[in-house]
Amino acid sequence: MQLTMIGTGYVGLVTGTCFAEFGHHVTCVDKDKSKIEQLCKGAIPIYEPGLDTLVAKNVREGRLQFTSNLEEAVAEAEAIFLAVGTPTSRRGDGYADLTYIYQASKEIAPHLKGYTVIIDKSTVPTGTASQVERIIKENNPTADFDVASNPEFLREGAAIADFMRPDRVVIGVETERAEETLRSIYQPLFLQETPIVKTDIKTAELTKYAANAFLAAKISFINEIALLCDTIGADVIALAKGIGMDGRIGSKFLHPGPGYGGSCFPKDTLALMRIAQEHGQNLRIVEATVEVNAAQKAKMVKKIRDAVGGSEAGKTIAVLGLTFKPETDDMRESSAVTILPALLEKGAKIKAHDPFGMEEAKKVMPPGIIYTENAYEACTDADAVILMTEWNQYRALDLNRLAGLMRNHVFIDLRNVYTPKTVKAAGFQYIGVGRS
Repeated sequence: MQLTMIGTGYVGLVTGTCFAEFGHHVTCVDKDKSKIEQLCKGAIPIYEPGLDTLVAKNVREGRLQFTSNLEEAVAEAEAIFLAVGTPTSRRGDGYADLTYIYQASKEIAPHLKGYTVIIDKSTVPTGTASQVERIIKENNPTADFDVASNPEFLREGAAIADFMRPDRVVIGVETERAEETLRSIYQPLFLQETPIVKTDIKTAELTKYAANAFLAAKISFINEIALLCDTIGADVIALAKGIGMDGRIGSKFLHPGPGYGGSCFPKDTLALMRIAQEHGQNLRIVEATVEVNAAQKAKMVKKIRDAVGGSEAGKTIAVLGLTFKPETDDMRESSAVTILPALLEKGAKIKAHDPFGMEEAKKVMPPGIIYTENAYEACTDADAVILMTEWNQYRALDLNRLAGLMRNHVFIDLRNVYTPKTVKAAGFQYIGVGRS
């Protein structure tokens, strides 16, 4: 099929590339001409393992192309995916900003030729599809089209595997023609018996928010339990294993840390709260999830401060990992963005390393952070080291070497990667989250 992807951000680029790998002919459109020029040259604007190789392969084989010519891309399309950003509103009220969705809908409308399915791939509040339909009809009353919802469930760092072997595909449709089109698009997944969950459009729109809110709630829950473990001297790792082996609970997302971040959980939990409030409902569990997450980051600042003697002023602190999770360069809502400025304000000197996130970090972090070539350089002459993001290359550090490089031996493991016994054997004071 001939598919057009509006937007070459994380979702648009990964989705478009994977559809091309399925055998479809995909045109990715973006207004940013410099980004399109870079993509045409093979430069990938995001870090996602394996994406550069997959893009190059499908461009070479003629199934994937990039353009800023919206008219041509839309006119040829049998289905158009809207994969533009829906960030939290600049008003700071938690609502999703749908400016880009509505703008894209208006701009594609005049160029529609023949029957076309317009598919919301972006995470959007319930009712967005009906607004997209209204905008297109206003700008092209004779257009033959349907609007559908097909939320994405991609994990940064594992997006290609998630797309190729998904737990499920959710399609929200109102007509048989739209359903047939979407089933044809996902036909390659039928061989592996991927479940296709067909719903009405509003249900599909809400499903993505509900899924992310539930996962965020699991994280906030285990973070609160970890704080209780800190207080009474229990071990949250053993506790999480004990409850996670219950099939009704599951072990995923029961990993305590400095709080969730990224492009989805923070904005989607806020947006879901606002959707509920607009309809006269309060989602108290989701509200508590958001509050606990914000408090967790603040409590990590206190944990670090206490670990270095009650004041970070004049202390050199090494930070390993800046992105919100491993295998991505995404700094959005990373715990480092909250924690490190608080330490800098109180006089800490920070030396940081991240395998892929340092260039993005420089754009969003305050000045004064020293970025280093590797973990050992960051730890040289440091009073404490913070393991902020659990990149693989930090999982087997030479602790004896670190001890020889550092001025004082404080190891703050905000991801509980190391066992306390191992770290203490190398001469460090160990501080974890919910274990000691």
